[in-house]
Order: sequence, then structure tokens, then C-alpha cells
Amino acid sequence: MFSPADLLGRLGGIARGTQLQKFGCSRKAIATAARTGSIIRIRQGTFALPTADAEVVAAATHGGALTCTSALRAHGVWMLPPGENDRGVAHVWMGGAGRQHPHEGCACAVHYSPGRAGLGIAPVAAALIHAYRCLTAETFFAAYESAWNKRLIGAYDRARIRRELPQSAGWLLDLARHDSASGLESLLRLRLHLLGIRLDCQVEIEGVGRVDFVVGGRVILEADGKENHDNPTKRHRDLMRDAAASARGFETLRFDYAMIVHDWPTVVAAILPALARARA
Repeated sequence: MFSPADLLGRLGGIARGTQLQKFGCSRKAIATAARTGSIIRIRQGTFALPTADAEVVAAATHGGALTCTSALRAHGVWMLPPGENDRGVAHVWMGGAGRQHPHEGCACAVHYSPGRAGLGIAPVAAALIHAYRCLTAETFFAAYESAWNKRLIGAYDRARIRRELPQSAGWLLDLARHDSASGLESLLRLRLHLLGIRLDCQVEIEGVGRVDFVVGGRVILEADGKENHDNPTKRHRDLMRDAAASARGFETLRFDYAMIVHDWPTVVAAILPALARARA
């Protein structure tokens, strides 16, 4: 027979007592485990391991599942850093009509939407729906493409997301692609789309390989993550690719995380003249 702590470990670190009882744990065994500290009672009828994630515990204490930005990060979705007003906030999915349980130190943001929330971490589709309501459009867009690229959402999930988001979000979902390799690519493509700049994505160039984007037929845009600059081997490979592209008449512009996220005007100031040269 599993002990309450063993079962919690297999159930994601948090569960209701009724669920533990279904797998053979008696009320006495649960009470003993809580008294000895191998598990903790976070509120009446709900238990967690002492090592359970603090945000997951806060969400369960409030009465639901962790969702929105924290849930997406837990699922491995690419996310921009949280805003100043979002740090320390636990986003809680309460299902369609769950009852809230405000608690000591409560800083919970509550989300209601169809479905049964349960405990732990909300599914990716639900977390994306809630993220749309909290985040900027471009942060949601990058997260949506990341989840799609990582195969964390399928056709059913995408249909659900489209159904539950307002019609005004339709253009974002229509623009999204499954082959965006990084959040930086997603941000770059969305922002250029808003400027009316058409670009071809994930283009294979003979003698060069696959590049992130081509605009104007002759300008290559690459969105480089931090690892490209910290790894000398990758940096050398990129320089070799740029040289090969130049030999074939292409101009390559590379932008890193800091430029795309924090210094967008500099990125635009580089792209527009290069695009004009390509069209001359």
C-alpha cells in the first residue's frame, strides 16, 4: 500500500484527501502523515508534500489550479519575463464556478472559464486562454506559437482556444505558425507584420541552410538566442553562414534577445534601410 506521501509524489505533489482515500489511504493514515510532517494540510481536505511548488500550493489553497504565466512556464512554454505587477502573483483557475478561499498573504488573480480546474497545474490550453486576458497580445502570441511548436497543444486545443477567446483575437491565431523555433522569432514576425512588412519564414537557401526570415527577397533576418553568443562554436558557424549568404547576394541582419525585447526601435532602424536597398 502506498503511504500518503508516496501517493502525493505520484499525483504531482498535491491532492485532495478524497483522492488519496480512493487509492487506499485511510483518514487515520492521512492525519498521521500530516501530524508527523511528511505531508502538509494546506486547507481542509487538501494536502501537499512539503517540497511542493509554492505557487501551486497557493493556488490550491485558494481553491483551484495554477494557471496563466506560471503554469505555462512549468509546461516549458517560452515566455517573456513577468511584468512588475505580476511578480509574486499566483494565477488561479477556478473552473466555471469554483468557490474562492482567500488565505493569509493571498495575492491571487482568479480566472473563471468552462471546465473543471482541479488542483496542481492547469493544462496548456486553459493556461493560454487565461494568459490572453492578462498579458500583452505579443506575449500571448509568442507563448501560443511556442506551445504549438513544442506540440503541447493539438487541433482540439487550438479550436477550444479560438472558441473561448474573443473574435478580436482571431487575427493573432490566424497569423500563428507551428514552426516558429523561438519566442524571439515570434515577436519579430508579429512586430514586422504590424508594420506591414511581409516576410518568408524558415527559408532554405542553397549553400547557407535554413534561415529564420527573408524580407525583400535579399535580406536575411536572424533572431539569435543567448546561446549563440555564449557558444564560440555556434558563433563561428553563424559567421560562416553569413559569409556564404553574402557571397550569394544576401545581406544578413542578426538581432539578439535584448535588442528585440528591449530596443525594438534599433531593430526597425536597421531593417527598413536594408529593405530599401534590397528593393533598389
